Amino acid sequence: MQIGVYEFPEINTSHEDGFVAAGGDLQPSTMIDAYQHGLFPWHDSPYGPCWYSPDPRMVLYPNELHIQKSMRPYLNGSRFTFKMNTAFAEVLEACANIPRHNQAGTWIWDDYRTAMMKLHEIGLAISGETWENDTLVGGLYGLYINGVLYGESMFSNTSNASKFAFIKTVQSMPDIRLVDSQVPTEHLKRLGAVELSRDEFLAILRNKTV
Repeated sequence: MQIGVYEFPEINTSHEDGFVAAGGDLQPSTMIDAYQHGLFPWHDSPYGPCWYSPDPRMVLYPNELHIQKSMRPYLNGSRFTFKMNTAFAEVLEACANIPRHNQAGTWIWDDYRTAMMKLHEIGLAISGETWENDTLVGGLYGLYINGVLYGESMFSNTSNASKFAFIKTVQSMPDIRLVDSQVPTEHLKRLGAVELSRDEFLAILRNKTV
């Protein structure tokens, strides 16, 4: 499978955890091509970025977004303010600093941060931000390509701040046809995300329709 100037193995040869290959680079053209083929970089290695395509894939159809009753006071009140793309670097940094179970460090390594900043500069990497007064208290970032929001990571420094950012991001981007959340989590299931087989997900990317 050709990704940019690199020849990757076919995705159906991936390991059980979704690992496909290590190598290539994180230049914008490579990243854009990889995501549109269902791949994303998850960590670094001595051989280069490690690319994954998990099966199943967790996605959210925007019209199936589930808003829990507990979130309505936040969405209808004035405690939180939502903004987009005013603090992308800060959101990226906050996501990198989240303590993660059974991990000694962050998967958001330096070259990956540089790549995401480049993609942000050309308008493809976006951040959804939750502000409380003048303080950034939660948010998410991801890539937005051909109507698909490829969600990368979220953070929250106060209760429900990341959920608020997620809901508002989906609601604020009317052209989103699908949110790719990559791997299944109970948190995202409660927001309405569902599991698709990898083949179903790749068919959506190829057809550019949902």
